[in-house]
Amino acid sequence: MKAAKSKILIRSACLALTLAGAAQAQISDGVVKIGVLTDMSGPYSVASGPGAVVAVQMAIDDFVSREKPAFKIEMVSADHQNKDDVAAKKAQEWFEHDGVDVVTELVTSSTALAVQKIAKEKNRLILVSGAASTRITNEGCNDITVHWTYDTYALANGTAKVLVKQGGKSWFFLTVDYVFGHSLEKDATDVILANGGTVVGSVRHPFPETDFSPFLQKAQASGAQVIGLANAGNDAINAIKQAVRFGITPKQSLAGLLVFITDVHSLGLKMTQGMYLTEGFYWDLNDETRAWSKRFFEQHKRMPTMVQAGDYSSVMHYLKAVKAVNSDDAQKVMAQMKKTPVNDFFARNGRIRDDGRMVHDMYLFQVKKPSESFGPWDYYKLMATIPGDEAFQPLSASRCPLIKK
Repeated sequence: MKAAKSKILIRSACLALTLAGAAQAQISDGVVKIGVLTDMSGPYSVASGPGAVVAVQMAIDDFVSREKPAFKIEMVSADHQNKDDVAAKKAQEWFEHDGVDVVTELVTSSTALAVQKIAKEKNRLILVSGAASTRITNEGCNDITVHWTYDTYALANGTAKVLVKQGGKSWFFLTVDYVFGHSLEKDATDVILANGGTVVGSVRHPFPETDFSPFLQKAQASGAQVIGLANAGNDAINAIKQAVRFGITPKQSLAGLLVFITDVHSLGLKMTQGMYLTEGFYWDLNDETRAWSKRFFEQHKRMPTMVQAGDYSSVMHYLKAVKAVNSDDAQKVMAQMKKTPVNDFFARNGRIRDDGRMVHDMYLFQVKKPSESFGPWDYYKLMATIPGDEAFQPLSASRCPLIKK
């Protein structure tokens, strides 16, 4: 009788070990590995860069603390130098040799588009936060990419529309000469024309650029009411500084089509007051955004940009999906991510569409006057909340091959 009971216990123990092993085996190597690929030292390093690494590590730490997963989570990071070939090579190395399951961040549209192709070949997920071009969810669209934080359509649909309606009818574009700038100029042009405005000209500048005088002279000579800055990061900062120095403003208005809170902090309220801008996140929106941003600030000594907040949100959503399906298989995880609403400090009732676009509310802000600010980082007045379905390109206009017309 005792022998029979012993055999039953042994079999039960073996079965439990087998089932546990089978469950563990769903996570390749028992480890979920996240690669943060970003601009660590160039023109977008303040908006993304080291702060993106901090945000992703926060997401990992919070997930482990709250969800207590049975699998390990590791993070690696690298500087893609804003070069698509460097980004593609690093992503391939990560996928083939380092066991990376998902690549996140990918500021700079050309790098995101390059990594999209490699990730599709290797069937690995990418979570894009910092890149802006709508090509990511249009011509470059695939079933392993999520575009999380913002895009050029949403940026133009906020800032350009408001300025045209306020009387800024004639525009001249100062555009960074790569896919992001081209997309932003095109999307803003479509909004301007649709709302009764005109575009009198444009000029393209190299990336990155420090001397904007020849480009600003052409913009000034155009006589346009609004000079649209279809650039970002240090390019936008330098263009704004030089436009003010040359006396272009206030005769002509500047429209920063992608301006981050860190840019406003660098330039100061005296130089940026009154500027309209469109964001996917602001640290001072509500109690949840303030609480998370305070934790981020304690580690990074800057308030987060929407890129960095989006990095945290997308990685947390990904990790929850991995746990839910007990697998790091790209297709299984993506299916779970798409069927699960996004509800966190970053987004309310966000959702991932079939084209990979995460749809959520966007916000139109105006930069405060110095007299209106209570101190450092108190920079924005909320002018309008733009519902996600209005902010982002509708699926009916999608050029994504996954979308049936």
